[in-house]
Amino acid sequence: MANHSPIEWTEAIWNPVTGCTKVSQGCKHCYAERMAGRLQAMGVARYRDGFQVTLQPDTLALPKTWRRPKRIFVNSMSDLFHPEVPLDYIQQVFAVMHQCPQHTFQILTKRHERLAELAPLLNWTPNIWMGVSVENQEATVRIAALTTTPAIIRFLSVEPLLGAIPELPLEGVHWVIVGGESGPGARPMGTEWVEEIYTQCRENKVPFFFKQWGGVRKDRTGRTLHETTYDEMPLTLAE
Repeated sequence: MANHSPIEWTEAIWNPVTGCTKVSQGCKHCYAERMAGRLQAMGVARYRDGFQVTLQPDTLALPKTWRRPKRIFVNSMSDLFHPEVPLDYIQQVFAVMHQCPQHTFQILTKRHERLAELAPLLNWTPNIWMGVSVENQEATVRIAALTTTPAIIRFLSVEPLLGAIPELPLEGVHWVIVGGESGPGARPMGTEWVEEIYTQCRENKVPFFFKQWGGVRKDRTGRTLHETTYDEMPLTLAE
């Protein structure tokens, strides 16, 4: 848990669930799995079971202790819509978000089918943003489920971008984040893949956030495109 975050598009991290399982190529070199392994080796109690899906109910009230408004990434170390997370627990997480209107909560999932199934059973207040991960053209099927949710902001995390996405459905999408894979074994990202998504965002007037080029040492490759840092956010894109 942290009231600050190294992730460029958010300001804080809240993990009411930890642990996950792989569902697609985007999960191959999961940073959260690596982190959980390190924390387990260090003897951190929350990760005594490594990367197994684990509810962390004692953390539910954490956002209430942060008085200054923040953008908060929900479950950087898990997926709130993982099938092993019960509906009533997800509803408890949503209840906390309702009780903290000063914050903006950013949820990201690869479980688009469960998202679509449970969305009608959840109370979507305006401070809850919902996103899906889209690593290649095949994964764009997740977007249709996202756009059925009543979240006021619906976004795509196109990271790690693993191939060209010539047809990125952007109707009903309010924000796109793009980034390359980083860390050990990082798969390279084509410059033309990024340019293609950038162009589609511009054509559809969707804010574009370029997170990183990635690589084994992402600090060496940076995060500029066209010699520009793109930090566009929903509702703030200049017309």
